Amino acid sequence: MPDRTAPDATRPRAARGPGRTAALWALPPVAALAVVFLYPLALVVRQSFTPENGGGPSAAPYTAVLATTSFRDALTHTVLIAVGATLGALLLGLLLSLVIAFVPFPGGKALARFIDVFLAFPSFLITLALLFLYGTVGIANGLWTDLTGAANGPLDFLHTTWGVLLAEVTYFTPFVMRPLLAAFSQVETAQLEVAGSLGARPWRIVRTVILPEALPSLAAGGALVLVMCLNEFGIVLFTGAKNVVTLPVLVYTKAILDGDYTGACVVAVVNVVLSVALYALYRTVMARTGGIPGRRKRPRAPAAAADTEPAAPAADRAEAPSALPAAPVPALAAGGADRARA
Repeated sequence: MPDRTAPDATRPRAARGPGRTAALWALPPVAALAVVFLYPLALVVRQSFTPENGGGPSAAPYTAVLATTSFRDALTHTVLIAVGATLGALLLGLLLSLVIAFVPFPGGKALARFIDVFLAFPSFLITLALLFLYGTVGIANGLWTDLTGAANGPLDFLHTTWGVLLAEVTYFTPFVMRPLLAAFSQVETAQLEVAGSLGARPWRIVRTVILPEALPSLAAGGALVLVMCLNEFGIVLFTGAKNVVTLPVLVYTKAILDGDYTGACVVAVVNVVLSVALYALYRTVMARTGGIPGRRKRPRAPAAAADTEPAAPAADRAEAPSALPAAPVPALAAGGADRARA
């Protein structure tokens, strides 16, 4: 009689073989990640619980730092600037994306390609460009002094919160436009043509046809920009806004200028917690869009729909009133028709 228990006894060992091999391959990158990232982060967290006068771990550094006016002001500036820059980038990015995607004009494709290149620019480069244009000795003030003979120009806002907002909106708008353009490329031009032929005006087409397709990408881009604005340091530093202190600037001030490493670690840990929370929000939004900005949900198969709900008669579908008012064909729909014919 053959022994049937032998193969069953050896099967778990064979099953454990690939798992052990995968664990061995994963060990070097995990160890490198622990040494390069996790260990320094653990040192920062441990230092944040270490009082300056010595002793064991304590929450006293957090109590002392969180109660200071400088921390509260930095937190307020960080949140307000991040939210304001995100809203500005969302609005400007939506308008520019609509123009590039649905209003045909010469150079539109080249402009869309330039957005991909713009994403690689460092943030301080945009700040320097704005200083050349709108700084106290910039081009705009220079033209004003040449024309009027005044000693100083009228523009002196780059060293304030408004200057930081302008620089961040300018730099982060392409991060919103990239997923939006990907979403707009998937909008069916036939829908725009039908809406235009039924008399829908451009804004109604945008609101009822285009925006529902773009809302997931708009939310994902906004969450990403919010996280990046929360940790932005170069723009605030290069604008020279001395009265605008954000959490990253406060970490730099305490660690480099004041030598308060414990206080700097406390602020850094708070900043990391806020960033991780916002990144979790960003991942949640991305998960709801299928992980790809601009990806739309696939419609249900016609066969499944036919099994659950009977099709309406052709006569009833023809008599169904349209939800769109009668009006001339808008330019937006005409642009979509041109793209479809092209």
